[in-house]
Order: sequence, then structure tokens, then C-alpha cells
Amino acid sequence: MDTASSPLTDPTAAPPADRNRRKVATAAALASAVEWYDYFVFGIAAALVLGDLYFPSGSSSAGVLAAFATFAVGFLARPVGGVIAGHLGDKRGRKPMLVLALTLMGVATTGIGLLPTYETIGIAAPVLLVLLRVVQGIAVGAQWGGAMLMATEYAPEGKRGLYGSLVQLGVPIGVVTANTVFLVAGAATSESAFASWGWRVPFFVGVLVLVLAWYIHTRVEETPAFREAERALAEEEKGAPRSPLRTILTKHLGTVFLAGGSFAVNTATFYIIITGVLDYATRELDMERSAVLTVSLCVSLTQLVLIPASAALSDRIGRLRIYALGAVGLLVWAVPLFLLIDTKSLLWLAVGTFVTSCFLSIMYGPQAALFAELFTAEMRYTGASLGYQIAAVFGGGLAPFMMVLLLEATGTSMAVSAYIIGLAVIALISIRILANRARTADGGR
Repeated sequence: MDTASSPLTDPTAAPPADRNRRKVATAAALASAVEWYDYFVFGIAAALVLGDLYFPSGSSSAGVLAAFATFAVGFLARPVGGVIAGHLGDKRGRKPMLVLALTLMGVATTGIGLLPTYETIGIAAPVLLVLLRVVQGIAVGAQWGGAMLMATEYAPEGKRGLYGSLVQLGVPIGVVTANTVFLVAGAATSESAFASWGWRVPFFVGVLVLVLAWYIHTRVEETPAFREAERALAEEEKGAPRSPLRTILTKHLGTVFLAGGSFAVNTATFYIIITGVLDYATRELDMERSAVLTVSLCVSLTQLVLIPASAALSDRIGRLRIYALGAVGLLVWAVPLFLLIDTKSLLWLAVGTFVTSCFLSIMYGPQAALFAELFTAEMRYTGASLGYQIAAVFGGGLAPFMMVLLLEATGTSMAVSAYIIGLAVIALISIRILANRARTADGGR
């Protein structure tokens, strides 16, 4: 194991039945997929229509910046969801927090689909849009830790990376589904109809999230690792209150920041190629919207194979080795990526984003198990969620906004490449420190 932590399962407890493991893993993967779908439709809509509809101005760049700023607000809210759900999830259980996260996401996403525009209700429109985006951010911040732990804490020994990757697959599934629904909506409507109401259709799929929340609430059991940790702590504390959040903040904050630093380049680069490049290619390079969306969809399909493959490999040769390989790839490929995109060729756009997606998948596959193994069961939801959401704020949330700012300020896409390289260096430093800590802990056993 790469990290110095306790195992995810109690070795003395009776192992869950394989059928129950599969049911829980499937439910966790579906929860992740529908949450990320709901989250990504906002990013696509922000790149295509939200700027004009909710932030009207004389400049197209200003409208896009405002829409991407709203997109980023969701990321700023994610640590709030991670902290609240992590604290309660470590005290009350993984399942209740996952159900709550799904419910919040379903309500917020459907609300965005129903929200009147600036032309209809004036300033209330962007204000409500921001508020609903905040709820989305809280929901996805709460969801990841719950879904990830439901999968990894039910995983059999030697397959935690693979089981954790099932939750990670929710991201490419969400991207593929969101892009597909937008492509269908665009093809089925005229330009004016799409701008008027067609863009709303993808948001109404959020209703299905509420159905899944009900299923998990009624059919899925709490994880064995949490039940065991709960019993052990009850005996140890003898009624004294415990605070997983206080423990993390006072004793393990460094690990949280190292986790976040190791992952920021991944989430930033992901949102750059999924959302930022969509805006850049259609607005600056005059490429066809449906063609760029199709490329994004096809590239995301490759992740469905690469993510579990890299996770399974991490079960055999170590998480941090695989993780570091992906970070090095992103550092090296940052410049070629935009040199290819700037050719305005759909083929080279596909090549550039495909190679980038490969390196993202190499990192993303083992990431769930890696973050889970950094913390013990009684504080795992809090610690893993905080690490992930810190990366989401400083990486993913700001990335499309930073991309537009850098392009406007410098006039060259190489500035965006430099941004990715800087984050990759931070990731490699963080990974090195985590690896040194793991070696030191292993040597002391």
C-alpha cells in the first residue's frame, strides 16, 4: 500500500456477500454518474448560452466570464458540502449523506431548467442562478465522499482501486450523457429554439436523481467499515462527543492539503478540455459547436476503459506510482495540447484532447482508493472529501475562468499551457511528499 493508514475493512468482520458488494458498487457508481451529469450540464450551458440569457452585456467575453464565474461558484461551495457531509458521514454514516446529496442535486438541477431569464425577471434571474449553482456545489461536494466510500469500504481485499474506479467512472459517464443530451437538443431544435428553451431539456433529467436517492435510501446498507468504526469509537469514548472535522483540522490538515495539491492539475485540466476548450474553439476559433461537442463525447468514452484499467494496475503496483505517471504526462503534454487545438483542425483537436484524457484517466482511476487510504475510517469521509474539494476549488472551479482571463490578457493559448504546467509541478511535489511519508511509515512497522 502506498499510504500509511489502516485498512478500509475490518479483518475480523464477516465479509459482505458478493451480491451485496455488486449492488452497493452499482448504486455508488450510478449515484456518481447522475450527480456529475447534473453538474456538467451547467458547464456546457455556461459555455453555450447562459452568458447571453442571464448576464447580458455588450461584450461576448464579459458574458462568458460571468457565466464561468457562476460555474466557479459551484466549486467554491463544494468544500462546504464536503465538510458538512464528511463530518456527519463520519458520525452518522455514509448512506444518509449520499441520499441527501442526491436529493439536493436533483432539486437544484431541475430548478435551473425552470428558471426564467434576465429578460423575464431581471436581476433576480442571475441571483437565483447563482444560488442554485451553490446548491449544486454543496451537493456534489457531499456526494463524492459518500459514493467513494460506499464502493471502497465494500471492496474485497486487493480490489479497492478497481471498486473505487467505478465511482470515478461517473465523471466520463456524466460528460458523455450531458454532451449527448445537448447534441440531441441542438439537433432537434433551431438555433433560436435552442436558445429559447432547448437548452433547458438536459436539466430536467435531474428529476431521475430523486428516484435514485429513494432507491439507495430503501435498498442499500451502510458500509461494514463505518459500522465497525462506530462500535469501536463508542466503546473507546464512553459517551464523549467526537468531532471528525476537529481531528482532521488539528492533526491531519497537512495530508488534506497534500491530497488537494496532488489532484488540482487533474481537475483543472479536465475542466479546461471539457468546458474551456468548448468556449475557446467555438467563440475564438469559429469551430462548429456540434462537432466540438462530438469530439468531447468520443474522448470521454475512452475514459470508460482507461479509468478502471489504471485503477486495477494500481492495485498491483501501487497507487502513487500510477498517479505520478499521469501527472508527468499532463506536464509534458500541456504545450502540444494547445498547439494542436490552435490548428483549428477537428482532427488535431481530437488528438490533443484524447492524449490529455489518457493522462487524466491514469491519475483519476486510483485516486478514490488513494484518498480513502490516507485516512482511518472514523475520519475518512471528512479527510478525503476535503482533499478532493480543495483541488476542485483551486483547480477545476477556476480553470475555465482562468483560461478566458489568460487568453484575453496574453492573446496566446500558451498561457493556458503554462497554467497547467504550474499545477502539474505542484502535483508532483505533493506526490513526492506523500510517497516519502508512506516509506517512512512502512519502515516503522
